[in-house]
Amino acid sequence: MSILIYAENTDGKFKKSTYEAVSYAKAIAGRNNTNLIAISIGDVANDELAALGKYGAEKVLNVSNDKLKSFVNQAYAFVIAEAAKAEGANIMVLSNSFSGRGLAPRIAVKLQAGVADGAVSLPEQNGDKFTVKKTAFSGKAYAVVELTSANKVISLTPNSYKVVETGGTAVVEEFTVDFKESDFKQMLNEIVKSTDKVSLPDAEIVVSGGRGLKGPENWGLIEELAELLGAATACSKPVSDAGWRPHSEHVGQTGIAVSPNLYIAIGISGAIQHLAGISASKVIVAINKDAEAPFFKVADYGIVGDAFEIVPKLIEAVKQYKASA
Repeated sequence: MSILIYAENTDGKFKKSTYEAVSYAKAIAGRNNTNLIAISIGDVANDELAALGKYGAEKVLNVSNDKLKSFVNQAYAFVIAEAAKAEGANIMVLSNSFSGRGLAPRIAVKLQAGVADGAVSLPEQNGDKFTVKKTAFSGKAYAVVELTSANKVISLTPNSYKVVETGGTAVVEEFTVDFKESDFKQMLNEIVKSTDKVSLPDAEIVVSGGRGLKGPENWGLIEELAELLGAATACSKPVSDAGWRPHSEHVGQTGIAVSPNLYIAIGISGAIQHLAGISASKVIVAINKDAEAPFFKVADYGIVGDAFEIVPKLIEAVKQYKASA
């Protein structure tokens, strides 16, 4: 028995969510007194692969193939499943990223495994009982699921587990498989990034705006505060529907679900559909001039007042703090 972690990379680099997943998998491996193996697909430098050892990976399987330079869901799932079989891994861990949400069920089918997507804590193990706490109902609740199958697939919600450095360097080995041509019927030819800013799913801090900002011309407040905090920008559904902001920034039940350490909502009333997408946030701050806004019922901190007065003062306070640090 061993644990296999899929180490997702972007442009040859690992994100924080990958290190979280490796740390999480290492904790499971430690509980089961077994080894942790990572698999990486794509062009990643050897020193980057070996550095996964700092977070607990003892060995990294490197899969480098021209056909796999771009993400191909079915092919990636096949490779990961084959690696699990080759290494005798019965627990697979990956980040619950955009790619991970597509991979987890495919890997589970190939390995006849139970799957727990959106895990938020380490599994509870008691004898043969294996339970995982995960998000449910678009983040509005948590569910505890029991995985009874011999093989198990767990996708970890970003920002739900800390990065833990254990020291060490992983051994890097090349891993090859015989691909099925049928796995390449649908190919992703190009990914065009709309911005080089922090991506929403990976952001530790999110600054979000709603209709209370009155128009797109006032979005400079959101962008300036986000830049100072190293945060991603987001918006409510009415804002994206009105064309003030791109739909890629829409956070909520029908948009992107986020789980940052800090979520700052400015001029957002707090409709249930929006709250469903941000409820996994560690700390929520709401700024709204309506003292009865629903957001204040879920916020950890609330400021009642005009955003056009409060946000500039907040920006100035952050600038002063950074200047004195």
